[in-house]
Amino acid sequence: MNGTTSKHSKSTQRPSSPSGDSRRASPTRIRDRIPFTRSRSPMVKHSYDGNGHSLPLRPSSPSLFPRSRHSQPVQPLRHIFPATVSFSFRLPFSRTPWSASMDVRQAIENMLLVSSLGFIAVKLRTCSETPYSPDMWISIEISLLIIASVIYCLYTRVSFSKATVPLPVPQTPSTRPDSPRSFDTRENRRGSHLISAAPPKIEETGFVWMTVPKNYRDSADDGILTGLLAGPFIACALLYLTIKASKSLPPPQIPLPSNWLIEPPTVLQNAIGPHTALEALLLSRRNLVNQATFCSTILIVHACASWVTEARHRRKTTIPDGELRHVPRKESRRTYLYALFSVSVTLWILCVRISLAELNLGIWQNMNYFEVVVSSLMFQFSLYAAVRLAHRGFTLGELGLVCFGATVLFMESVNLTIARIWPVTTPYIKTYRLPTPLLLYQIALIPGSLLTGFLLSPLLYLSRHISQQPVRRLRFPKERQKHRRLLALGFYLGTVLIVGGLIGLWTRWCLGNRDPWLWAIFWLLEGKRKWTRPLLLVYWTLLVSLSVAGWNRQLARSRRFRHRSVMSVAGDAPTTFDRSRLPTANGNSSPGHQSDPSFPTLPNLPNIGNGTGVSGVATDWLDAADRHVPTLSVNARRKFFHALAVVMFLPGVIVDPAFAHLSFSAAFALFTFAEYVRYFALYPFGASVHVFMNEFLDSKDSGTAILSHFYLLTGCANSVWFEGPSQLLQYTGILVLGVGDALASIAGKRLGRHRWTPTTPKTVEGSVTFTVSVVAVAWLLRVCGFTEDFSLIRYTVVAGLASILEAFSTQNDNLTLPLYMWSMLAVVDV
Repeated sequence: MNGTTSKHSKSTQRPSSPSGDSRRASPTRIRDRIPFTRSRSPMVKHSYDGNGHSLPLRPSSPSLFPRSRHSQPVQPLRHIFPATVSFSFRLPFSRTPWSASMDVRQAIENMLLVSSLGFIAVKLRTCSETPYSPDMWISIEISLLIIASVIYCLYTRVSFSKATVPLPVPQTPSTRPDSPRSFDTRENRRGSHLISAAPPKIEETGFVWMTVPKNYRDSADDGILTGLLAGPFIACALLYLTIKASKSLPPPQIPLPSNWLIEPPTVLQNAIGPHTALEALLLSRRNLVNQATFCSTILIVHACASWVTEARHRRKTTIPDGELRHVPRKESRRTYLYALFSVSVTLWILCVRISLAELNLGIWQNMNYFEVVVSSLMFQFSLYAAVRLAHRGFTLGELGLVCFGATVLFMESVNLTIARIWPVTTPYIKTYRLPTPLLLYQIALIPGSLLTGFLLSPLLYLSRHISQQPVRRLRFPKERQKHRRLLALGFYLGTVLIVGGLIGLWTRWCLGNRDPWLWAIFWLLEGKRKWTRPLLLVYWTLLVSLSVAGWNRQLARSRRFRHRSVMSVAGDAPTTFDRSRLPTANGNSSPGHQSDPSFPTLPNLPNIGNGTGVSGVATDWLDAADRHVPTLSVNARRKFFHALAVVMFLPGVIVDPAFAHLSFSAAFALFTFAEYVRYFALYPFGASVHVFMNEFLDSKDSGTAILSHFYLLTGCANSVWFEGPSQLLQYTGILVLGVGDALASIAGKRLGRHRWTPTTPKTVEGSVTFTVSVVAVAWLLRVCGFTEDFSLIRYTVVAGLASILEAFSTQNDNLTLPLYMWSMLAVVDV
């Protein structure tokens, strides 16, 4: 510093490095010169103590003035349950003792899912009027699925071994350094909520046939029970609501709340015997339960086949990480073997279906042979396509649940087309929601957007290929930008042709030759008031525009602020933070302190009071907000969108749920096209969309496709898409994600002192906050008259069960939590 020696360098001598490098900084200066380095995980940054050891920090953006790790006392966290449980037993007629151990977190999650599905199976059995009615067979079908799932989990998840010596007391991972789930004792520090649990062993993980571990998202649990039981659980809840409505409503009525403003569902008038809308819905939802157990059976067949085949090749040569021994390395070979296996499974399960019919057993009897073949092929195609396209984006449980939803939408579109082609010979329209125009538009928007990407995949692939390749490797490097523009133009024109041609003509045909565009425009004016729906559109557009524009501005300025801050701290910045040295409003230092040329210059500091008029004050406020943006963690940024979901979606569902139904479908289609633009780098928006989305990623978005915003949207929308007969059910997704999950995360990080288990970051305080906040907001909606009366005790119990699932599950809670709580609320007669 201008030939002088700093006071900090006088107090500490620089130790020489082992290699003789005299440039090694002092222990005090290391923490300031290296504010953060490459982290061990994408969400955890590290600094260094006086001995050069790594110290984990909270997953937030780097601050200009790092807080000392000794500024607050360290309070160890307590654990409610141990990480693992071990017990010994002795088999009959055997003197050899055996021991078994299981993961407590995984066991509690599995028991919650199994008991919930078993409860609804009992409820369906009580609804059956005769001993061998269709509902009784459905209950038996669910019971068999539960037994098969439990046997699979016990065989693959519980470790059995001979115990020749007395078994030791179960220890937590913090005291067992050789445990695969062990973590550093520094994770017990106050405020540390990230636990890097090791992935499970290959023997304890399920895979789809011809897929390998590196195709799935890293997680402590593959979540196979979620994939096996979540689909049947939702289908049974829908069936239970329909059975209850058929016993309470007169025949002409439909099971929709009175505030749904939509035309009546289509009913076929044929010689076979016309069914009312409610009767057709009841028969269709029995078929839906068969579809769910059918898809779960296929998934468990894939997992068992992959596990058995890998066990046979276990003693062969070693393989690279993330691969399996029985899976070939060549992609074309994998695809060929998967297609062959899919056809074999389809033929096998068709033979099982024929055998059940010959034995007069009512399992899967609501599905005809055509549906068996088409559903099997579609579900298996969805499994492989999702794994290949969304690489490392799903766990096995999330994959099974998402592909089941895709199969359901596909079968609804097939059944609608069949009913339109052969209306005389078709007994009823086999759709799992009421066949209104809302369902037609949803199928046109969601599967239609996926179909558009599939048909235009060559253009998308070329666009990504040209964007990824270095210029020197291109055949025509000077034409790179021109080719990108032409490919993007081809995609946009192809999208217009497919949407306006193929999808538009199908929608027009299903609407009875009514123009879909004109129908949507006129329906926009058919709300409670003519201005209600246009006003909602304007409200949503303003919120989205302001949010995106504001975050774009703040993120752009925070990057510049962060870059300059890091460069300043890495230079000759002081080691301690003195607020009195901050520049004042006129740009000078505070009185009593001289300006230090070594002090880092803070860019974009607000000059409060120097602005002129309203614009000057607004600029000062924005500049003041820019200073705080770098301190926001990724979790805080993501929870902002959870709060935005409440502000956006809740008024729409309260005012006009039918319009919200269609708007959710349109938003999903827009998200799909935005993902096309981002992932395939389509000109000119690809880079900007990718940079914006990258600021909100967490550890669950480690795959090629970014799915968190899809999960958040569908989690809020599913409660409306299911078309439940209660207004309370329609708010479930918004309350769970926008209120409960967001507040639980904040309370858990700020106030959490009691973790459920050592292998989960979730705390008891966060779970209690989840339950209390959801129940409080639901009660407030009832007080305001936005929902009917309900049992507060039952609602609290269901919210508590949902909070437990949120605490113990490693699956994406935006996807699973709303579905679980909605299904439980439908079953317990809240």
